[in-house]
Amino acid sequence: MQHRIVVLGAGYTGAIAAGRLAKRLRREDVAITLVNAEPDFVERVRMHQLATGQDLKPRPFSEMFAGTGVELRLAKVTGVDVDRKTVAVIDANGAEELAYDTLVYALGSGWNAQGVPGTAEHAYEIASRPGALRLRERLARLDAGQTVVVVGGGLTGLEAATEIAEARPDLSVSLAARGGLGDWLSPKGREHLRKVFGKLGITAHEHAAVTAVEADRVATADGKAIPAAVAVWTTGFAVHPIAKATALEVTGTGQIVVDGTMRSVSHPDVYAVGDAAMVMGPGDKPLRMSCASGSPTAWQAADAIAARLTGGKLPNVPIRYFNQCISLGRKEGLIQYVTADDRAVQAVLTGRLAALYKELICKGAAWSVVNPTLGLPTRRHRVTREQAAAGSAVEATA
Repeated sequence: MQHRIVVLGAGYTGAIAAGRLAKRLRREDVAITLVNAEPDFVERVRMHQLATGQDLKPRPFSEMFAGTGVELRLAKVTGVDVDRKTVAVIDANGAEELAYDTLVYALGSGWNAQGVPGTAEHAYEIASRPGALRLRERLARLDAGQTVVVVGGGLTGLEAATEIAEARPDLSVSLAARGGLGDWLSPKGREHLRKVFGKLGITAHEHAAVTAVEADRVATADGKAIPAAVAVWTTGFAVHPIAKATALEVTGTGQIVVDGTMRSVSHPDVYAVGDAAMVMGPGDKPLRMSCASGSPTAWQAADAIAARLTGGKLPNVPIRYFNQCISLGRKEGLIQYVTADDRAVQAVLTGRLAALYKELICKGAAWSVVNPTLGLPTRRHRVTREQAAAGSAVEATA
């Protein structure tokens, strides 16, 4: 019998993991099913571009996985039973259960309203394609001089504010940050960020924690009201809630606790990758939710699964950071170089060269989905029947 591998979610991490497994294992030995609600790959790192009216290249999974042996199942995941080793899904034909021998959980994250009053009713998000398209439609209806407030001073907030200001110079764009503008960047990085904000006419409201969102304004903790015909909420991500409803060991935020091979510490036949996983990086610090963190976890998980099924050597590749890539519109960028544990160093790259660098990173991320073994020769290994039959119990007691 074939070893059944089910991958939940076809974002960057799930799609990479499925493709990498298909290129590591013999098709006769495994059945790989990739479950996703949408038929096309979503370049999440470009949602701020989609929101400002730019059209993205369509990437249908039917073409991306043609001839790989990966079966795409278009369905919404509604539950996971890790004791029965089944996944509940629903599609146009109704509800069904999928059985697995190995599960790769890559459902990722969505926007995080953080319980702030009025956010769900009045704010827009760009953590998903539907959210970005909804914002796109709203921005297109704004008249000159109307106000847009981006709430959140992290990478997503900076990219959203600068993209909107560049695409719509007729609007009044501002950003509300809980701390100082780019306060985690190096002095050179902060200086360049302020320069770009000034050039684009973006107002920065620093140390302005937003406590409520209304139809035409946002309120801050110090009692100020910032006019906002449109409020864009970018204050972080919340993981998909399904894992927290299972018997898996998860953190308080719902991330699955994993070991160095991305394997669940409580259920060894389950692997978690990307935003869904609590992964410890250099300095014993959790990796931040990002594409930069997610792709390496997908490589690690796929290689670990393949190794365990074929009796090969387990991967032991430390996951570390090198830089933070920030687009500041289409013409400007900021590459902040960092330590292995993501702390800013003095070195930065700015201007058009940085914008080109970021564009290459985005294209490379999409390329890695189509080429999950990073262009290296494909080497498919035979699944060792003893390993597959013993399953995770052998490793759990090792």
